[in-house]
Amino acid sequence: MTKYDKVFNSPKTSEESLSPEEAVAAIATVTAIADSIIEDVDAESLAGILWEFEVFEEYSEDEITEIVDRLISIAEEEGIGPLFNTAKVSLSDELVLDGFAAGVIVLLDDDLAIPKSKQPYLKKLQAALELEDEEAEEIIKEVIAAFKEAEDEEYADDDDDDETVVIEDFTEQAYQSPLGNFTVPIPVDPQQGGRIQSQEGVVGFSDDIGTLLRIDYYPFPLEQLEELESVGQEEYLQTILVDKYIPQAIFTNVPDASVEYTEYLENTLRGAYYVLIDMPKGSTISKQENNGTAIRLDAYRGLLTFISGEFLYIVSSQHSFIDGETPDSVEEEAEDIKENILEFVETIEFT
Repeated sequence: MTKYDKVFNSPKTSEESLSPEEAVAAIATVTAIADSIIEDVDAESLAGILWEFEVFEEYSEDEITEIVDRLISIAEEEGIGPLFNTAKVSLSDELVLDGFAAGVIVLLDDDLAIPKSKQPYLKKLQAALELEDEEAEEIIKEVIAAFKEAEDEEYADDDDDDETVVIEDFTEQAYQSPLGNFTVPIPVDPQQGGRIQSQEGVVGFSDDIGTLLRIDYYPFPLEQLEELESVGQEEYLQTILVDKYIPQAIFTNVPDASVEYTEYLENTLRGAYYVLIDMPKGSTISKQENNGTAIRLDAYRGLLTFISGEFLYIVSSQHSFIDGETPDSVEEEAEDIKENILEFVETIEFT
């Protein structure tokens, strides 16, 4: 007798009936119990996970908790094998992939990976649901990507206590910084899903067609002048951008990102430093997969830092690769995005 025979080799089904949605929840419940004991399963935590599924969008979290409580009771009274068998036959064809995804989510560890000790169970679940290896692997990748997207904020400083304000009223033709240090014409169109996200020290303009134009701004302390004069403007701006900002704002959220191009623009904005970053699965826009999960697109992000008046600025833009689009050479991408940023900066009125 193997470890998971009680789940996958039981000849019995439950006396209780399940809806297709309840069947998805049942697979998550069985997975949670398979390597544990029923008493250790937290119905509220499991319901919180399931609530993120599109198939449960019509349910409240309390309703899902009630479903999980009922499923746990069935497992206690009849066993997890009968519960799994009933779930399997109750799944509609459209929800088989969601059922597998529910099992995957329960097995993920804190590093968003399937532990080796759980992989035999997942293979048996895959076989029981009659999924091909490619299908199963794709679901696993999509689930992990969706979780990473949920955990990783678009910007590193979104983790601050400052509230991000999403502005959807475009009655004003220009955006003015709350500190009064700049004004810029709004570069996105509400008819294309244009959005303005603003919080202390940053404003981002984005839309549904891939536009991202972002301005980070920091008061430039007078005591920093001594360091700037000591090391020179090129090294100073490089340190701010490459050694401080990018690791915090980019690398922590997109671990596979890499700096591909750097350039000091001595005659631009009285000295500016430019960087191009390759960001696999790091775009701010996502592609919806067939099972309802979203996966972030690949992108290149360009960032330009410079000092104007009493503020240091970092202005960024991205090129997302949509519908199988492939990037040009690094040099061409760097030049195109740099020109896009410089054209945007020309529209900013610094005060």
